[in-house]
Amino acid sequence: MFQQNSLIQVVITDVRDQAMKAFISVDMEGMPYVVIPGQLGLKGSLYEEARRIATKVTLIVADELNKNGFEKVIIADSHGPMVNLLVDDLPEYVEMVRGFYRPLAMIAGADDCDVAVFLGYHAKFGTEKSTFDHTYSGAHINRLEINGVPVSEFLLNGYALGELKVPVIMVAGESKLLEEDVKKYGPNIATVPLKKSLSRVSARSPSMRKIEKELRNSVRRATANFRKGTLNPLIVKKPVNVKVTFIGSQSADVAELLPSAKRLDGLSIEYAANTLTKAYRMFELLVLAAAGMAALMENAK
Repeated sequence: MFQQNSLIQVVITDVRDQAMKAFISVDMEGMPYVVIPGQLGLKGSLYEEARRIATKVTLIVADELNKNGFEKVIIADSHGPMVNLLVDDLPEYVEMVRGFYRPLAMIAGADDCDVAVFLGYHAKFGTEKSTFDHTYSGAHINRLEINGVPVSEFLLNGYALGELKVPVIMVAGESKLLEEDVKKYGPNIATVPLKKSLSRVSARSPSMRKIEKELRNSVRRATANFRKGTLNPLIVKKPVNVKVTFIGSQSADVAELLPSAKRLDGLSIEYAANTLTKAYRMFELLVLAAAGMAALMENAK
C-alpha cells in the first residue's frame, strides 16, 4: 500500500509511439536523374544506374523514418516488374515487398502500417513537360477518373490507403505532380521535388547531397505533423464511380466483357464499386486484360 505522501508517476504513452510502422511505395519515373527509357526496364542500357539511385533515395528515407520512431519500415518495390531495388544491404528493420502481379500493386503490404510515404512518383498522363507522364500503365491507359476526377497514381494509391486508414505523410518525386495533385488534394503532405522536368525525357535535378538533406528534413517535418494529428487519410466518396479511357480501342473491347462495365465510346468504359479497394482490383484486372490483348495482337503478326 502506498503512503499518502508517496510520489506516484503515471506515464501514458500515445499508441503512435509504440512500435510504429511506416510504409514506402517506390516508383522510378519520378526519381532524380532518371530521364530516358533505358533507365526504366530490366534490359535498359542505364537500368543499373537507376536502380542504384532509387535504392539510395529509398534507404535514406527509411533510415530517417527509423530515427524518428518507426521501428519497422515496409518498402513496396512498385515500378514495372517490381524487382528494381537492390536488396544487398537492407537494414534489419526493413521488409521488402517485391514481384508482380500482386493485389493492390503499388500499396501491397500497407494494411497494418501507421503512415505512408511515396517516392519517385510522377504526374498523370497528358501532363505538359513532365518526365514519363502516365497513369499506371503507359502502354494502355490514357485517363483514369474516380468520381469524375482525373487521378494520378498518387491520388489512386492515396485513396486506397485512406480506406485502410493510412495517411500519406510525404511525397517525393517529379515537381509537376507535387505542384498540381499533391498540393490540391493533400496540402498538408510534406513534399520533396526530386527533379523539375524540361520535357518528357529531360529534367533538372539537385545534387544527391542536397536531395538527402531535403529528404531527411521532410521526413522529420512529416513525422512531426503526423504526431500533431494534422495529417488525415485521403478519403473518397462512396460508391466509387470509375471511368477508364484506354489508348487503344481493342483494350476497351476486352474491358467491355466485364459484366459490371458499361461501354461509353470507342476508348472508354465505366463501372462502380462500393469500396475503393474493389474499384482498384477491377482496374488492375482491366489493365492485365489490355496487356493480354496486346500480347495476342503481337503474336498474330
